[in-house]
Amino acid sequence: MRTYISVALSAVLLVLLAVLVPLSALSAWVDLEIDDTDRYVAAVAPLADDSDVQNTVADLITDSAMKQIDVGPLQSTVRDFLHQAVQSFTTTGTFRDAWTAANRTAHETVTDALDGKSGESVTIDLAPVTEKVKRNLVENGVPFADQVPVQHTDIQLVSADRADQLRQSFRWLRAASVWPAVGTLAFALLAIALAWVRGGPGRRSQALAALAATAVTGTGFALGALALRGVIALARDRVLAEVPSSDTGAAAAVYDALTHSLHTTVWIVFGLGLAVAVCAAAARIWAQRVLPVPAGE
Repeated sequence: MRTYISVALSAVLLVLLAVLVPLSALSAWVDLEIDDTDRYVAAVAPLADDSDVQNTVADLITDSAMKQIDVGPLQSTVRDFLHQAVQSFTTTGTFRDAWTAANRTAHETVTDALDGKSGESVTIDLAPVTEKVKRNLVENGVPFADQVPVQHTDIQLVSADRADQLRQSFRWLRAASVWPAVGTLAFALLAIALAWVRGGPGRRSQALAALAATAVTGTGFALGALALRGVIALARDRVLAEVPSSDTGAAAAVYDALTHSLHTTVWIVFGLGLAVAVCAAAARIWAQRVLPVPAGE
């Protein structure tokens, strides 16, 4: 009977940890990175050198400008020339500074959109970047540069429909902060402590029970890390599937940059969990062979 109960409790522990670990990581990520302006900007600032972001910015600014320019049969030629000029600007330090400034301004808008009313998509406004682009092109005498409109030109990160589905989860994760992570660790330690206490008479039985619980706990953390990896991949596919094709490359780059710390967490938790499970299992096998069996067992 004790064996069946132990197996059942181990299965429950595995399932709970497989659920708690992703929730803990996501809530801590929202609190420590998404809600923190400096960390948010630090994550996306390097994307100024990303080719997908540069291409998207060049396409959006050029398309917006060409709506104000009419040169008849030369329309295509002028567009290519202007696009090349904007593309060239995206490789400069001035663009990197403008991209960083735009994202610092956009951070509050992004978090408000995720926590705001329904029907709002999550975007990055390129108006600050467009202003820098226009000034640079005018100073360099690029034809028609003065007609580039400085207006709200957005890179869409999350569609309105998908944002509506994410808002409730985002609010819960924001409210939970880092406490799910603290609770998960406390729960794991409590499970091991209870296994020790309920391990039966004698230190040998208690040690074997605690080591078995430790192995199960480590496995649970490893499974939770894999579950988190699956959640990240699934969310990425669903979010990008609803982003306009013109914004997909840049949106994917931003998504990957913001979730980079989560990917790091996945492999750290998976590695540590697996190491704990293997070491605890090996220690239990060793203990069974070395520790003396109490009389009467």
